[in-house]
Amino acid sequence: MSSKEKPTLGQVFEHPVFCVGTRIKTRKRNIAAPLDPAAFSDAVVQIYLDNAAESLIAFSVMHVSPIVLIEQELIAKCIESSDLNFSRYGDTFFEVVFRGTRTQPGTIKLDEGERHPYSIFDCEPSREVILPSVIYIQKLLRRRPFLIKSLENVMQKFLQSLELFEQDERKKLAIFTALAFSQKLSGLPPETVFQPLLKDNLIEKGLVLSFITDFFKEYLVDNSLDDLIAILKRAKIEDSLIDFFPSAKRKPEALSEHFTKEGLLLLVEYNEKKLFEVKLKEMKTAITNQISEAADVAEVIETVKQHVKDAKFPDIEVVRILWDVLMDAVQWSGKNQQQNANSALRQVKTWAALLNAFCTTGKLELELVYKVQVQCYEDAKLMKLFPEIIRSLYDQDVLAEDTILHWFRKGTNPKGRQTFVKSLEPFVKWLEEAEEEE
Repeated sequence: MSSKEKPTLGQVFEHPVFCVGTRIKTRKRNIAAPLDPAAFSDAVVQIYLDNAAESLIAFSVMHVSPIVLIEQELIAKCIESSDLNFSRYGDTFFEVVFRGTRTQPGTIKLDEGERHPYSIFDCEPSREVILPSVIYIQKLLRRRPFLIKSLENVMQKFLQSLELFEQDERKKLAIFTALAFSQKLSGLPPETVFQPLLKDNLIEKGLVLSFITDFFKEYLVDNSLDDLIAILKRAKIEDSLIDFFPSAKRKPEALSEHFTKEGLLLLVEYNEKKLFEVKLKEMKTAITNQISEAADVAEVIETVKQHVKDAKFPDIEVVRILWDVLMDAVQWSGKNQQQNANSALRQVKTWAALLNAFCTTGKLELELVYKVQVQCYEDAKLMKLFPEIIRSLYDQDVLAEDTILHWFRKGTNPKGRQTFVKSLEPFVKWLEEAEEEE
């Protein structure tokens, strides 16, 4: 048996020598596992403090940020070589990383005990200073993936308590969160991060809007808008940006003004596009319901006009939607071509007044022809119906002769054009002969 004395918790840990021009060396430490969160926290803090002293020489000579040297080089190695009970005290560990020491149970108040000065909340609110901490945590999670749940717990705790932090601290938390997603921090789910923010009291105080704005600005430095939208979709909030605004400012105009002022024009454009799609879908649904119920044409026209007025839809978009809705409402036959032709032509005749009400210029009439052309090209059952549909639209006074002739001679959409021009030749010839006779 060895007479050597066993190490205790109070034993001074041995640490690697860190000097300019020399390689960092570490060796296994006999760190006794703490039996309570406070002791665990003290042990982790001590590793920070001991390594901080050893890095001062390198810092003074190399003029490198101590958080880069300490956290990425020394602390990561010492933490890895320790026997600390991370599976039991994972939450406490991340509290030490973020706050410098553990917090009191059920709060974000700092507990008694020594505190290290290199926490995320104590550093400068910049990506250059916070990024090493993200990389440090990423490395740790790759070796101990079970800790991701602890990171989730601590982030949820902090995000639900935004009002208890100073503005500067909230910004650091936002920068850390953005960098965590930018670096694809192992397994961190967006819904865990963003759902805690949807608390009415935090939103009404403007804290959530401030946090989410800092997050967006930081994340988009290195990532595309599509990457950001992918995160928001996973968090199920891509259509809820307006919900982050206080209720008194929950208007599209306020959202556009705020994000424009913050330099997030891409986000403004995305939101306006989403709103446009939502309103367009609402109009389409309303028209579809009225057509299925065989409502009066005049009533449908008024419905469309009201939606156009409220959402300020472009006239061209209205024409496209009307044609889609009318054709979607047709009861198509799977094989009977003549039955399909009769159904389509009957629909055009029934709702010609609706199309006429919004095809008010030659440009809009031409857009309708292009819409018919593309649908007939993409839908096999309509391929041979193009000339008949155009003829019917002409007979119902929806399309003018000049519009049809312009498309025939100078149309620019290439989809099926050669086939459709040839199939329309007899009708065009008839129009030209009638024009000559006049």
